[in-house]
Amino acid sequence: MKRITVLLADDNGVVRKEFKRILELEDDLEVVGVAKNGHQAVAMVKKLRPALVLMDVTMPLLNGLQATRQILQVVPATKVLFLSAHNDEAYIVEAVNAGAMGYLIKQTSADCVCAAIREVQKGNTFFSPSIPKRLHKRNREK
Repeated sequence: MKRITVLLADDNGVVRKEFKRILELEDDLEVVGVAKNGHQAVAMVKKLRPALVLMDVTMPLLNGLQATRQILQVVPATKVLFLSAHNDEAYIVEAVNAGAMGYLIKQTSADCVCAAIREVQKGNTFFSPSIPKRLHKRNREK
């Protein structure tokens, strides 16, 4: 079985450690690196060429949105899935506009994060369940 290689990018050390632990419990997922800021994420993607980056929005030096744009310019085959505490529609829309294939809220279950990684790797989009409903409602109210 081919494993999905994942780079974790989050400025919070506890989050990085916990998600690394969660993902490494899965037979088909392999964490190949962790980055604590956007600059590190871009550099590590260039070097490691992971299949997917699990990206936070707010990070020092270069935020996740800017890092996503750079990553997709230099390694377009890498997919980006956001995992963020921010659930504001503006962040979600900007993440999608930057090229992300999905957006998860950090309160999402570990099983859902793993399922999202697998779906995004297949080329599908994946969002926390509440996001599409909120975006649809927002668009209808305009």
